This record gives sequence, structure tokens and C-alpha cells, in this order.
Amino acid sequence: MSFRALVLTQGSDRKVSGAIETLDDSRLPPGDVTVAVDYSTLNYKDGLVLTSGGGLVKSWPHVGGIDFAGTVEASDNPAFTPGDKVVLNGWRVGELHWGGYATRARVKGDWLVKLPSSISAKRAMAIGTAGYTSMLCVMALEKHGVRPESGEVLVTGAAGGVGSVAVAILARLGYQVVAATGRPQEGDYLKQLGAATILDRKELTEAPDRPLLSERYAGVVDTVSGVMFARALAQLKYGGAAAVCGLAGGAAFPGSILPFILRGVSVFGIDSVMLPKAPRENAWKRLGSDLPLDKLDSTVSEAGLGDLPSLAPKILKGEIRGRVVVDVNK
Repeated sequence: MSFRALVLTQGSDRKVSGAIETLDDSRLPPGDVTVAVDYSTLNYKDGLVLTSGGGLVKSWPHVGGIDFAGTVEASDNPAFTPGDKVVLNGWRVGELHWGGYATRARVKGDWLVKLPSSISAKRAMAIGTAGYTSMLCVMALEKHGVRPESGEVLVTGAAGGVGSVAVAILARLGYQVVAATGRPQEGDYLKQLGAATILDRKELTEAPDRPLLSERYAGVVDTVSGVMFARALAQLKYGGAAAVCGLAGGAAFPGSILPFILRGVSVFGIDSVMLPKAPRENAWKRLGSDLPLDKLDSTVSEAGLGDLPSLAPKILKGEIRGRVVVDVNK
């Protein structure tokens, strides 16, 4: 048997190029479950792999795609049988292990989660790692005790993949969402997702001139880091919390210890890659009930495997709105 894949190679100049090829099943990596992939998606990390490797890929040729959803074709894992609908996020798939930019994938069954019946394979990839990460952020704020009545919740990078889904989930749960974006033209889009207030990113792009600013936010979902996170941190209310999941603005931030010790705030680091299976399953269960899927559909654009090389630079520049679902059979 054979399968179709976007095969990536890296040249001597370290630039990555891709071509759609038909490969024999013997090329599939080791694993105890084989999945017929229906859809994948495009994330920031995928953009790095598609353009330069981003230091994430250790051997070439390579098949990227950190997410996929599809149907189990064959399984030596007792937890899965042919016909099961499954989703995969993380586990270094699409980086160290061939990923979802193919019509077939072979992985460890322990990396898979069975899809809730309310979520189709296409919608699972509209959610993808971005939406799954958003739910983990919301769950972290809830665990800390941030409730709708606690006050406003700020979402940075709100028009991006993680931000869009976070806005929709939080609004569905009754929170007053402040959506920060550098694209003011996306205001109507974010309000349709449920944002109560649109904040120009410029208001968060100057480092705080003092360690504590006026209290405003009960919670923060931060997808950017850098100066934006430092300024948001300085505006957290007493006892507030931030869930931090991205670093588009850089890994460092010019912050202070004072919000932690004078306002008792907490920061939750959100890892979506190596998270154990039980909380993954819980997050997907919550996505099936707490994410307004009709609003999710408005965040989605569709692409084929051949579109990915041209889309990758755009997601790295923050020029992609919402989610890109990749139909691997196109």
C-alpha cells in the first residue's frame, strides 16, 4: 500500500522545500496504530518546520504536521480498534516523528485521544493544538478560581489560532473578554466570537514604567509573552492568574517579582506537547461541550497540502486569522 505526503527536505542553506510525493507504507515510522488521516492543520510551530526546520527537526526528509485527525486503520494497541475516530496533538509528532501532512500516519497509541462524538475530524482540526491549548488555559484559570464574576479576562494575540478559540470559549462560559490584537480590522470578527472589548495591541507594547499598574484583569490568557505579558502581569488584580502558552513576542519579558508577592498573582505555564493522557482527554471532552462549534466555523479557512509552503511564512508573521484546516486528500 502507499500514501501521499508533503515531504520536506532541507538544503545546505538550511532553507526547507517541500514536494508532494507518493510513498510506500514501509516508509511510515514505527508505531502500534496506523491512522487514515483526514485533516491536519497549520500552527506556528508548523510554520517553523516548513520554512527552516526551526531547530525542531533532527532528520530529513521529513513529514510535518503536529496535529491530525482521522480513522484508525490498524492497531496493535488494545485501546484502539479499526474504525475509531481519533485525534493527535503534540508528543513531538511533526518534529521528531513524521506527522499529519500525509494521508496515513503511524504513531504510538498512547499519543492518541478518541474524538468525542460531537466533534468531527474536520472540526477537530479547526480546534487543533491551538484550540486544545486554549482549553487548557481556561481550565487553569478555572482551577485557580477565576470565575466570570471575578472580572475581565484579557486574551493577547486574540485574532490568532489560540486566541480566537480562547475568546470563544471564555465568552461561552460567561466571562467578559478583552481581546488584544494588532489588527484593528479584526474587531468585528472578535466581537462575533464573543469579545466584549477590543484592545489595540499598542496599549500593551510599552514595557511598564513601574512594577505595578492599576488593577484591571482577573485573568490573562497570554499567547505572546515579551513586553505584552509584562504589562498584562502588572495589571492583574489581587489574587488573579495568567495562563501562558506562547512566545511570539519572545521568550523573555521585562517583568518584576512584585505582582507575585504584593498582589498574590499566579502564572500557569501551559504545555500541550507532553501533557499526560488523562488531562488531554478531559480537555477534549470540555471542548465538545464548552466550545461553540458554530462560532468555531467562522474562524476557519481550508487549504490543501500544496498550499502549506506559501502559508507558512504568513503564520510566522501573524498574518493568518483564526485556524487553517488542511485537507490532506487535496
